[in-house]
Amino acid sequence: MMIFFTGSKSQDGSISEMEELPVPQNIKISNITCDSFKICWDMEARSKERITHYFIDLNKKENKNSNKFKHKDVPTKLVAKAVPLPMTVRGHWFLSPRTEYTVAVQTASKQADGDYAVSEWSEIIEFCTADYSTVHLNQLLEKAEVIAGRMLPFSVFYRNQNKEYFDHAREVQENRMLPSIKDNSGSHGSPISGKLEGIFFSCNTEFNTGKPPQDSPYGRHRFEVQADALFNPDTNLYFGDFYCMYTAYHYVILVLAPKGSRGDEFCKQRLPLLDITNNRFLTCKQVEEGDGGLVFHHAQDVILEVIYTEPVDLSLGTVAEISGHQLMSLSTVNAKKDPSCKTCNISVGR
Repeated sequence: MMIFFTGSKSQDGSISEMEELPVPQNIKISNITCDSFKICWDMEARSKERITHYFIDLNKKENKNSNKFKHKDVPTKLVAKAVPLPMTVRGHWFLSPRTEYTVAVQTASKQADGDYAVSEWSEIIEFCTADYSTVHLNQLLEKAEVIAGRMLPFSVFYRNQNKEYFDHAREVQENRMLPSIKDNSGSHGSPISGKLEGIFFSCNTEFNTGKPPQDSPYGRHRFEVQADALFNPDTNLYFGDFYCMYTAYHYVILVLAPKGSRGDEFCKQRLPLLDITNNRFLTCKQVEEGDGGLVFHHAQDVILEVIYTEPVDLSLGTVAEISGHQLMSLSTVNAKKDPSCKTCNISVGR
């Protein structure tokens, strides 16, 4: 059942208290999604039949100065007609994914003069909304497909970092780049932020040269590896996110996970799986003629951020200094998604 709440108050803005209305006890929150939850509670039998409405005080947890239901606050709180419990609270205009909230409840009885008799407030309960589900991610995927553009060939994945990063990989990590936890860039409800371990790679090429660009925000040293070392028929490809940062550029996050790996198992439960031979972002196809090798293409009109979920040995590729600039303004580290962009937002949270 779906409950949409609207504000309500008496004509003079007053709320009266009558002790005989039962106070909600033992509040339980369940079925939490990124933009909804179910709520139920126990009540004493006394005056139960007099209850006409529930008043629900929902606040973001970080709002430590929120006032309880004062007269002037009534229109900003959630008011629901008394319906059988549990009931669903849903609404992307006030619920964001992956956000901590507090909730408290009153029972109320609307009087003939339009005033309300109310119970005492219940205890305050805390809960956190969930990540985007695969349903929401499929909505993002469909939006990303619209602007992906035509496919261009490429042959290498590359990763830019500073010299110290590669020195550390050689000297401390047995010549390997190791996965790290993904930061909080992108959509607020992304199920991979702060959870998925991986190594970021790029594959976009310059339109005029067909080669990787010589500029990078992440460092002047670049590791390049042939595409088939990371992307081949033994790899699963997942759609992870679609976002922008108040600019004309749009980013698509993809995850490359060797089949059966820990990263693959993580993504299988949370992300849309793409056909590696037929999707709008990144493809790997067998050449029908000749030696039967693999050919690779990437989308032209989005910037791809590819997360590879396993360690990568530096011996698989080469490290060299790029000739271009380190454009820090293009960095996506912990980048916040533009919540007002109609191209890359869906109608749940941000």
